[in-house]
Amino acid sequence: MANESRPCPCDIGDRFDYGGRGQEVQVGHIKAYICKPSASTDKAVIVIHDIFGWQLPNTRYIADMLATNGYIAICPDFFVGQEAWKPSNDWASFNDWVKTRDAGKTDKEVDVVLKYLKDQCGAKKIGVIGFCWGGAAVQHLMLKNPHLKTGVSLYGVISRFEDKHSLLHPTFFIFGEKDNIIPLEQVTLLEQKLKQNCKVDYEVKIYPGQTHGFVHRKREDINPQDKPYIEEGRKDMINWLNKYL
Repeated sequence: MANESRPCPCDIGDRFDYGGRGQEVQVGHIKAYICKPSASTDKAVIVIHDIFGWQLPNTRYIADMLATNGYIAICPDFFVGQEAWKPSNDWASFNDWVKTRDAGKTDKEVDVVLKYLKDQCGAKKIGVIGFCWGGAAVQHLMLKNPHLKTGVSLYGVISRFEDKHSLLHPTFFIFGEKDNIIPLEQVTLLEQKLKQNCKVDYEVKIYPGQTHGFVHRKREDINPQDKPYIEEGRKDMINWLNKYL
């Protein structure tokens, strides 16, 4: 790992002033943020947050963006009431902290959310996107959940599922070229394994000069040199969902 002192450098460009257009709801045993488009739709996207949790304004910003593009967007609390990571926490304790929050154990929550989306929102076609910790969860879900039509994993930590590549549904993998915690050799290996084992559509894309978290954590208005790549990443994500949902 390139940066042992800060194993997950996501805290860039926060939108602390962003309130969100949606509302918080109770979905079974978990809380969730949901935002719906102005026109009715049977398409929905589950948004899986990063280590900073379901209430992070940046993640809600993306959920709202999905809603403006015609999707019911829901961001559940996949930590199920456990505290999210804070930038002020001691990074030396991060590995112990993350062990208690397994991105590969999101199935129970996803099943509850799927039922809610179908029963309460009339959703018939449902996809999933996720960032960092959530990106790893997306890869896990694309390997085993038959009810999710497609997934977009944004800088998901590959090392969590590096031996599993038989995806059930079309999956798009987004990575930054300068990501400190996901070396490019890991991305290359992922591509090789997918080529050998994957029977469904997939794409792996690396965005030049971008660091971990760039699609949802970088502020396009304060990083002019990054703006084209932030916008491209978001557009690619929407285009992928449009294609497969």
